[in-house]
Amino acid sequence: MSIKLRDLIRSVRSCKTASEERSVISRESAMIRTAIREENDQFRHRNVAKLLFMHMLGYPTHFGQLECLKLIASPHFPEKRIGYLGLMLLLSEEADVLMLATNSLKNDLGHSNQYIVGLALCTIGNLSTPDMSRDLCTSVDKHLRSGSPYIRKKAALAMCRCLEKCPDMIEDFTERIIGLVKDRTHGVLITSTQLMCKVIEIDPQAGRAAFTRLVPSLVRLLRNLLSMGYSPEHDVSGISDPFLQVSLLRLLRLLGKGNEEASEGMNDILAQVATNTETAKNAGNAILYECVNTIMEVESEDGLRVLAINILGRFLLNRDNNIRYVALNTLGKVVLQDSAAVQRHRATIVDCLKDPDISIRTRALDLIFKLVNSSNVEALTAELLNYLVVAQGENKADICTKTLKVVENFSPNDRWRVDTLITLLTISGKDCKDSVLAASIVYISSSSDDLKAYATHKLAKAMRDDDGTQEGLLIVAVWCIGEFGEMLLQPYAHESVSFQPLDAMSIVDSLVVVTKMVRCTQAVKRRALTTFAKLTQRLGHTGDAVITKLKMLVKKHSTSMDLELQVRACEFSNLIEGKAGQGALARMPVVDPKLRQRKNLTRKDSLDIEGIARASTPQQGGGVGGEIDNGGGGGGGGGGDLLDLDDIFGGGGTVSGGGYQVQQQQATVVQQTQGGGQEQKKNEDIDLLSDIFAAPPAPAGTNNGQTNVLDMFGGSGGAVQPPVVPTTQGGNIVDMFAPQPTQGALNTGVVSDLIGGQNGVGESGKDVITAYSKDALTISFECRKMPGKGEAEVTAVFRNGGGNDMTGLNFQVAVPKYIQMEMLPPSSTTVKTGGGGKEVTQKIKVRNGMVGQKKIMMKLKIGYVVGGKRIEDMATANNFPQGY
Repeated sequence: MSIKLRDLIRSVRSCKTASEERSVISRESAMIRTAIREENDQFRHRNVAKLLFMHMLGYPTHFGQLECLKLIASPHFPEKRIGYLGLMLLLSEEADVLMLATNSLKNDLGHSNQYIVGLALCTIGNLSTPDMSRDLCTSVDKHLRSGSPYIRKKAALAMCRCLEKCPDMIEDFTERIIGLVKDRTHGVLITSTQLMCKVIEIDPQAGRAAFTRLVPSLVRLLRNLLSMGYSPEHDVSGISDPFLQVSLLRLLRLLGKGNEEASEGMNDILAQVATNTETAKNAGNAILYECVNTIMEVESEDGLRVLAINILGRFLLNRDNNIRYVALNTLGKVVLQDSAAVQRHRATIVDCLKDPDISIRTRALDLIFKLVNSSNVEALTAELLNYLVVAQGENKADICTKTLKVVENFSPNDRWRVDTLITLLTISGKDCKDSVLAASIVYISSSSDDLKAYATHKLAKAMRDDDGTQEGLLIVAVWCIGEFGEMLLQPYAHESVSFQPLDAMSIVDSLVVVTKMVRCTQAVKRRALTTFAKLTQRLGHTGDAVITKLKMLVKKHSTSMDLELQVRACEFSNLIEGKAGQGALARMPVVDPKLRQRKNLTRKDSLDIEGIARASTPQQGGGVGGEIDNGGGGGGGGGGDLLDLDDIFGGGGTVSGGGYQVQQQQATVVQQTQGGGQEQKKNEDIDLLSDIFAAPPAPAGTNNGQTNVLDMFGGSGGAVQPPVVPTTQGGNIVDMFAPQPTQGALNTGVVSDLIGGQNGVGESGKDVITAYSKDALTISFECRKMPGKGEAEVTAVFRNGGGNDMTGLNFQVAVPKYIQMEMLPPSSTTVKTGGGGKEVTQKIKVRNGMVGQKKIMMKLKIGYVVGGKRIEDMATANNFPQGY
């Protein structure tokens, strides 16, 4: 025979280790299973009770589920009680055995003992399935009219479960639910309000239509509770039945939402609850919190909303952290509805930033960001920066990003914005994201010369005072010194701020000190190397000693273990010694912050899933999307995202090739004119990198009418021109310092590869264009018009002119929003070498929704393996004939 429940509990508590406890439970489980097999009725209730205890400890008890069903069929109340308790704890509504209990539940619902009926109703309220709800709802409805309040309140809770599982039965029981409001028992009233709230949540339209007429009765009931004298049965901390008051307020909130007539009828009682409820006890605070939520949800008056927000302000002064947390959380939700009223409690909210509880500080911080506007931005930003000093490390990056948004949106002037960003970098430069650093550089570079000098002096001082830990500060400071280093040679004075001039050698020495710090990162060293190269131009007039030292510092990194530093050092050494250094190391062009934001918004809009047709080969199984990596794009590059529709489908496509961008429009390479800030056409996209080398316009007649692609270091008079990527037999290899390629190389190399050949007419009257031709791969498009308007069939033909087969072909296409596309699988994923029927074809069905106005454009992404090497490239096909 198994031991008693108390003995099992005592044995478990006396266990010293987990393994010892598992041994006790295993032994007892084995004895219970033996008793179940032997059909031992005498100790069945004891065994189920012990299974409940094991279940609470987390041990498996599924073998005792049928024992619960046997117990609820027993005629004795103690056994039924254990059986129903086991049923509710050991079983879930997904258990198949639960259907066997339906008949026992139905029998017990008709029992003469109200406590047995209560057990059945409680089980229905916890475990009822949709089928059980339909079978038992009639019996539950009968008990809603029972003479016993004990049965009525349990029946109301059981009905909540039944209607939740079978929402289509709501209309059948609406009138019965309304009758419960007239009940005099508080327990029944609480459960009936919960039942009405559940009905409104399940079916808001039908629930509000049925219960809105009860608003006067509910208001009268709430007013009676407020005016009720002392009642020992319902009094909690001097407040008459706070549970019923909270339930009534919640129901009024659901009925008054979006209903002006119902809201007007409850405004007076809400004001009375808000002003007369005692706040000394937690029960009163619970009522006030629910009252505030109701006021902010319904169509209440403005004065009532101010009263509700003032209640939350009083909550902030409470010593209980739970109440303060609730107040901050609620204020964060209502601040958008009445910001002016919340602003009155700004000082109290700011004081919460000093609270030792991290959850209080976090909620206060979120609320402060929502309170910032143009009138209080300076005061609140100062508080945010003060909090940033003591904030936890994992939260600093998010705080920095949000502070940047505040500065961008509400900055009173440029000087304050620059000051704030520098202070932000000084406090938490190591935690700032790249967006904060980029924004700081953009704002400094786009400011006036006076502000540039101020920012450079301040950053140089902050850099000298830093111990090398604030990486973001060092990056911005080194960049500004490289761009505006000559401004440090002059003194600066503005109102109460003044900086002494620095000599050229001390500027260089301060940068050297930064790079030699133990905590200096490779990112700072790389930017410092660029700054050394630029300072040869900025400080070139200060003497040969400075220039010699700068050249030595650049050349020293040519043997660095870091590959990036080594490559930069070699390139910069050649730039400094060559004639092109003056132009290549000139000051960076100013980036317009508004243009930058507009391009970001346009990029987000263009990446909308509804506006992009994507297709890929079966090996990939999905589309592609995102931005083009400006640094990649050459043959054999690392790939990258395919779509940047802001550039692809604008006035001219931007094709990435060999690490440089060549802007094309209708298969013509357009030379960029001097001064990248000027627009060549009214609707033409602005390329922010077009004037990076400050190239002057080429003389008329250059290249004898050939394609105008200029060598980076070519041209007359030392002028610097846009780069050209020469081609070799091995593929596109960028050699910045190679001799200028011949005109033939220009015409047959990069330009022909990126743009493709001329249009032609193929067999059967098809229009044939060359969409891609690079290395040994050529892709031709055979275009044929279909009967539908704007419909066409494009057959991509892949030809391999090399000596090795191309395997693993991956061809992806993206089109603009006005084109619909369906891409069929290719005939093969291997392009064999040579011609003669060895081509691979792939059909693309397109429909141009703007035929006659816009031609078909396609962005191509090609990937294949040749000679064991993975090749990936991108191109734009925009030379389709008219009419497609």
